[in-house]
Amino acid sequence: MLDKEQKEKKHSRFSRKKKAALLQKEDITIVDTKVAKKAVVATGMGNAMEWFDFGIYSYLAATIGKIFFPEFTGPTQLVFSFATFAIAFLVRPIGGMFFGMLGDRLGRKKILAITLVMMAFATLCIGLIPSYHSIGITAPILLLVARLIQGFSTGGEYSGAMTFIAESTPDKKRGIMSSGLEVGTLVGYIFGSGIVTLLTFILGSDSMLSWGWRIPFLIAAPIGLIGLYLRNNLEESPAFEAMEKEKENENRHVSMKDILVYHRKPLLVGMILVFFYNIVDYTVLSYMPSHLNAVLNYGETKGLLLILIVMFIMIPIVLIMGYFGDRIGSKRIIQGGLIGLILLSFPSFLMIGSGNNWLVFFGLMILAVFLASFQGTMPSLLPSLFFTDVRYGALAITYNISASIFGGTAPLVIAWFISLTSSNFIPAYYLILSSLIGIGVVTFLVKDPSGKPLRGSAPAVEEKQEIKEILEDPEEALWWTEEKKRIDNKINEQYD
Repeated sequence: MLDKEQKEKKHSRFSRKKKAALLQKEDITIVDTKVAKKAVVATGMGNAMEWFDFGIYSYLAATIGKIFFPEFTGPTQLVFSFATFAIAFLVRPIGGMFFGMLGDRLGRKKILAITLVMMAFATLCIGLIPSYHSIGITAPILLLVARLIQGFSTGGEYSGAMTFIAESTPDKKRGIMSSGLEVGTLVGYIFGSGIVTLLTFILGSDSMLSWGWRIPFLIAAPIGLIGLYLRNNLEESPAFEAMEKEKENENRHVSMKDILVYHRKPLLVGMILVFFYNIVDYTVLSYMPSHLNAVLNYGETKGLLLILIVMFIMIPIVLIMGYFGDRIGSKRIIQGGLIGLILLSFPSFLMIGSGNNWLVFFGLMILAVFLASFQGTMPSLLPSLFFTDVRYGALAITYNISASIFGGTAPLVIAWFISLTSSNFIPAYYLILSSLIGIGVVTFLVKDPSGKPLRGSAPAVEEKQEIKEILEDPEEALWWTEEKKRIDNKINEQYD
């Protein structure tokens, strides 16, 4: 028995020495916080543009229906308008695979510049398309093409932005800095919906229908130019540059087959994380305005104003969640949000259905806080599931397939079940069901990456003083080594 213990101790000492030899002082990246913050702003700009478009299109859906589908009336016209909007979700996974694989080969920075230009160009084009009365059926066809370009570029935008920020920030601040990406989501949606509301108030319905509806789409051009300038002045992420140096002597790039075959588990785990995250996100931010108005007969203006106020309040909460994710672990924050939704979704919808302004507001805020717990942590957690050489591509596949299937369909599924059952609590049941699935996956299949290096990367620190501490415990710094070795062995067996 003693011999066995001695052997285990000897093996443990040997493993530590081996890992220490693998990790040298020069391998550790010292991140300039100012540069990291610049990366957050530049990447958040693209996410803000995506949701700016989402906000203006949602708020102008009825107007767009009249401009491009005048042969239809009433609800049918609105269906065609939203169908054109929803079509973008069909091409998001394709765009994600295309740009994701390019991002793992050519670099994050180059691809993020391309996707931003495409998004801005397509949004601008919508504002320039002549009406149906001017060019007939060509008008809705051009609208459809613009939406397809938006969807294709968005497929590579968000996953690339998450990857870039996660790889450009210190390990101990990855949560708070990555949460800035979701601040971009809220700012973009608030700005988009707010500018439509303001223009409608100033110009009136007739002028908005005649020409005013084009203004929000035309604003995309200067936003896109600002975003492009910021992104072109960024440095490539340190993790990607380090990987490229290691692969200088290799000729083989990771293929789509490699990702699907050798990274199946993180792909499936990531899809379930995105599943409940997007259901909560789209239910609270996209579906609730319609629920207040169409289902509960709450005043339309009052309902939209409440949602805007809630989103404003969410901005600091998202940052707080990111901050505490770095301190106590993003996994715990997400678990808390899921448990909160399981316990309080039903009471929240009781308050929302009361008709009392304050109760409606508090009901919405409860849901918003739990959504913020995901928004503050998911942008740092999701990239940590994958190794550097496949991170962009694998994350793009994971996020876009799951978001297209579950996120984009959430408002439709909820509305359909309400029409079948006449129950106003369908949204609560849907949130509870997705949270029950999520809590099991997060608890048993997710390893908390908070404060640790990303898979496949050496540590990234903010201060030189941290390097000595890391070198004293190389096992903790290279926690992903054994997992990477297993994957490499399987790949080598395949290609030998």
